[in-house]
This record gives sequence, C-alpha cells and structure tokens, in this order.
Amino acid sequence: MNSRSPFPSRTFSVLLLLMLVAALAQAQLRFQIGAGVGVAIPASDYAGTTMDFYSGTKYGLGSGLNLQAKARFGLLGLRLTGEVDYSSFSRSGEAQPGQGTIDLSQKVVAIKLGPEFYMGVPFAPVTPYIGINVALSTFSGQVQFRGVPKVPSATYDLATAVRLGAGFNGGVLVTLGSFTSLDLGISYDLMNASDKAWEDTDRTQDQRLDSYLALNDNRDPFYKAGDEKHFINNARNINAFQVKATIMVGL
Repeated sequence: MNSRSPFPSRTFSVLLLLMLVAALAQAQLRFQIGAGVGVAIPASDYAGTTMDFYSGTKYGLGSGLNLQAKARFGLLGLRLTGEVDYSSFSRSGEAQPGQGTIDLSQKVVAIKLGPEFYMGVPFAPVTPYIGINVALSTFSGQVQFRGVPKVPSATYDLATAVRLGAGFNGGVLVTLGSFTSLDLGISYDLMNASDKAWEDTDRTQDQRLDSYLALNDNRDPFYKAGDEKHFINNARNINAFQVKATIMVGL
C-alpha cells in the first residue's frame, strides 16, 4: 500500500498564497493626499453677463479661483478619490444699457466622491486618468444693486442652497519623486443635476428682488409673460469647468 505525505501539496499551497500576497503588495496599492489650486470657469446658464442675470436667463458669472484638497486610494488600476473644492465666481456690469450696475459674487463648496481609471505609459513618468464623481455643492454669495430699475439699491446676501450633482474629470499624474506627484487635471461639473428648486425668501412681499435672493434654478411657478416680478420662465443649469494643479504626497 502506497501513501504520500500531504506535506509537499501543503507547502505548495502556502508558497502560492505567499506569491499572491506579494503580487498584490506590488500592484499599485497607493494612498495619497494633496492640495491644489486652479481656475473655475462657469459654463451653460452659470455664465453670461450681468444683463442676463437681471433678465433671469442666466446667472451672469465670470471665472474665479479654485482651491482643493484631494485624497486618493488605489489598487490594481482603479482608484477611489475624494475632494473638497472651493470655487469663487464674480462679475460686475450694467443691468441694462446705461441703467445701473450690478456686482455679483458666488462661492461654491463641493464634496466629491468617485472612481478614477488609470492608463499606464511604459517607461514614462506620467500616468493619464479619467474619472467620474457625485458631488454635494453648497452655494452662497452676494449681489449689489446700484441704480438698477425696479430693485432697491443695496447689498444682499444670497440664501444658502445645497444641490446634488455629478462630474467628469481627466488628467495626468506626473511623478516627481518616490512619494510625490503632480496631478494636472480638468473637470466638468454638473452642479445642480438634481434638486432644482424655486424659493421665495420673503413671502411678506411680492417684488422683483425676490428672484435674485435665492439660487432659484427652477422655473418661477408664478411666471407670467410680461410680469416684471416673476420673470424666470425656465430651469437653469449650473455647470462649470475646473483646470487645476495638485501636489499629491503618499505611498
């Protein structure tokens, strides 16, 4: 009767497991954190002029500063990223030709979470990537009217609003050292992809000013053609580009 010791097969199994663990340890398991700066560029209905803002067709904002903190965890070519972004937008101009001026400013703080997909370039210190995310954005700001028809001259605060959105991004990671890289990226954010709303911040009065004191990205339910107090007749999309550079440090 022949018998074989289980030792060789057990040894082989252990060696195979150790090899698998070692392979995983070498498979781009990374954690990075970093901070960056860039420019935020309004798009779609978020852009335009102060005349567009006064007429209610667009928000009329211009480009501004973007600051961000970013964290990235990656394994086997897929990385999950989280970001906290601060963006500022502003513009000054006339309400109508020769009829008063408007100073606009808005600030957006966004929390983003989503995957990134990486494409290695052999023998090059760069790694291109693309990604998608979901984002929770908080809007605040101010508007100042001076000599504008049908609106009292003063500085007003925009009611804080929160919107759920999504975004798409891409870029390239440039290796600077063993633990440091430069993340050069661009993104396009749909900041109010859902939860559009109309808000009347002062229900004790019915006045044109009400349309300017909240985000009001949905159609005014009281809109009537030719009504000077209720003049926003379409939902408005709040989109923006971001072009940024981020220093990332980690394993």
